[in-house]
Amino acid sequence: MVHDALGQPGADPFTERTPRVVAARRLTRRADREKAGRFLAEGTNAVERALVRASGEPGFVHELFVTERAVTQYPDLIARARELRVPVSPVTDRAAAALAETVTPQGVVAVCALVDRPLETVLAGAAGLVAVLDGVSDPGNAGTVIRVADAAGASAVVLAGTSVDPHNGKCVRASAGSLFHLPLARSRDTASVLEACREAGFQILAAHGYADTDLTEADLSVPTAWVFGNEAHGLGHEVLAAADLGVRIPIYGRAESLNLATAAAVCLYGSAMAARHAPPGADQARVTDSGRGPVA
Repeated sequence: MVHDALGQPGADPFTERTPRVVAARRLTRRADREKAGRFLAEGTNAVERALVRASGEPGFVHELFVTERAVTQYPDLIARARELRVPVSPVTDRAAAALAETVTPQGVVAVCALVDRPLETVLAGAAGLVAVLDGVSDPGNAGTVIRVADAAGASAVVLAGTSVDPHNGKCVRASAGSLFHLPLARSRDTASVLEACREAGFQILAAHGYADTDLTEADLSVPTAWVFGNEAHGLGHEVLAAADLGVRIPIYGRAESLNLATAAAVCLYGSAMAARHAPPGADQARVTDSGRGPVA
């Protein structure tokens, strides 16, 4: 029995009607996540990454729901949660299905604290590369860009304007665990985000398909905050005007354009590789344009 494996003799698995499961189910809605300050991480990959974060941030994972099958299949995961004193609660398959947003759930769902932190806190420790998403509406795209930023060695991600909630279930899954690695901030005021990035020492490059400067012409070796816009409409005129430079990715073939996540990968990796091949101290030799900050 699942409760025996968890060392909880006599405890029946929670059902979809159990108050704790009902409360957790509400976290699939943004308003309830904001109110509770918690979100759901579904699946072994996300839960493993969440537990790694909890090892250095006690209390980050509030509870772990597991089915009987999951206890059998993922004993190391359960053991790690118990080592961290995370409450592990057995649930029925129907309860797990109620908490899940995937077609074939693995029967492992963690209740975690929200990952975002104040912008000034995130930028205070940022260096080298930052990704800013402005008005990105698709959670799959947002999660993929977070994953790419993590892979490229970015030190922070900021979701600005009307961007999707990064704690959305699809975004969490698309990030493949990277949501738990990178410092992340949210702000409705994109202009303030860009100014904060500039004050932190970053040049502001706006990814824009119709920019005069292409990626091969921009100086990517200096600390850079890349700004990526909405999937359908791109970046607004005010954001483009506030950036130090608009940069387009050259299209060598017949494709009309690249999708958001692919474009972000090209830009972020361009900066990552340029910085790693820059001469020592090159990031200090930047110029400013009438006090607006570093320019390419």
